[in-house]
Amino acid sequence: MKPKPAPRIPRPSEWLPGAFAVTFGGFLALSLLKFGNPPILESYVTAPQDPYEFVFFSPWPITWAYGMFSALAVLGAFVTRKRSGLPLWLILLPIAWLVWQFVAGNSPLDARFTGAILLHFAVCVCCFYLGLLSLSRTEDLGMFWLPVFAAFFLVLAVGWEQHFGGLDETRKYFFLYLYPKMPHVSPEYLKKMSSGRIFSTLFYPNTLAGALLLFLPPLLAFTFQSSRLTFAARVFIAAVLALGAMGCLYWSGSKAGWLLMLVLGVLALLRTTLTNKYKVTLISGVLLLGVAGFFWKHASFFEKGATSVGARFDYWEAALRITKAHPLTGVGPGGFGSAYQAIKRPESELTKLVHNDYLEQGSDSGLPGMTLYVVFIVAALIWTRPRGGWTRGRGFATKTAASRFVPVPTGNPEPEGSLRGEAGDEEYFAVWLGVLGWGLQSLVEFALYIPPLSWTAFGLLGWLVAVSAGRKTLDKRG
Repeated sequence: MKPKPAPRIPRPSEWLPGAFAVTFGGFLALSLLKFGNPPILESYVTAPQDPYEFVFFSPWPITWAYGMFSALAVLGAFVTRKRSGLPLWLILLPIAWLVWQFVAGNSPLDARFTGAILLHFAVCVCCFYLGLLSLSRTEDLGMFWLPVFAAFFLVLAVGWEQHFGGLDETRKYFFLYLYPKMPHVSPEYLKKMSSGRIFSTLFYPNTLAGALLLFLPPLLAFTFQSSRLTFAARVFIAAVLALGAMGCLYWSGSKAGWLLMLVLGVLALLRTTLTNKYKVTLISGVLLLGVAGFFWKHASFFEKGATSVGARFDYWEAALRITKAHPLTGVGPGGFGSAYQAIKRPESELTKLVHNDYLEQGSDSGLPGMTLYVVFIVAALIWTRPRGGWTRGRGFATKTAASRFVPVPTGNPEPEGSLRGEAGDEEYFAVWLGVLGWGLQSLVEFALYIPPLSWTAFGLLGWLVAVSAGRKTLDKRG
């Protein structure tokens, strides 16, 4: 009788990519729940004082996130492999942008926030390269999305709970127990706590809308493509997810979020295989209902004169004036607030951020910093745009997980430039769509300065570049 062969022990190269994917996803999931404040306001964040605050209410200091990220980066370094076909000019742009941020930070107008902003930007760039060189090696991106899905579901649950009474209770708890003990409270935070708009676990309502734009498309694709669920279960979960997100978007009161979600919805409909007749009908209906609902919801806003729109134009004009006065290095990362205070109109509200990430780069790091950042984001989105135009998709509900990956050739388990983690058209398109939503919201918000949004967007952008480069390499070989 022959002895049974010893069980095969998986090699680290086989299980480390999956371990990294779930760890990376877990880190971003935790940031969505606990690190939703911009680093520029980190001085207002105090460590939780009791278990209740630790779990349910208080955000965590961002320094805790940096400690966790250090361990994640070490794990990612073990997973990283050299890849061929990557566009060198594109993958060097984030490094060039970060280097210029440090150059601009050498002599800032206000040095109080420079270190915090530079450290945050460094994590953004590291997330890009982790997505490019490490996350792209996993054979099942579902391991990355699973913890993110759980955190996103909690964000939606907290948002609904806030709307149905929880926000009032949170406000009472804050003003009774936290506010008296806080030495400094930002005007933005006080305004948020006094408003009836929900914000869930994020910094303020518009930030919640940004999270919905970034995470909803890929999570819907992840749900539809799960091979472990029946078709009926996938439809049910996706419907709950979409309903929960739309409710949160409505109650957040974000006007730009509403309009941008309409844009993403139209792009998704254009991607389907429906005939042009049905596409035109559906898109017309969506636009009609969406625009009508927008004006019905925000009628009072326009009656009052759209004050927040006027304020944004004031911020943008000030950012252009500051850029013109300091065209080379700006006023330093995080310096816009101090510069704006000196030139703002008497009736204008104070702000620390421009509410436009691209103009903020000009005021904070000059024309070189703004140019590098704009070129990087725009070029990356264009270079990774879904191939085949807007008619190649085969329908989210019909794509199975088994067909999402290109097999690695036998005989060499990890050939240079191999395309592990090659996503299907729908998954790839959904990720790209979410990052596009984040990039568009940056025109009217400060999404770059919200850690869970920018860290996730940079990581997914790196993954998109890697997968797109692999596809183009295979096309050339074929």
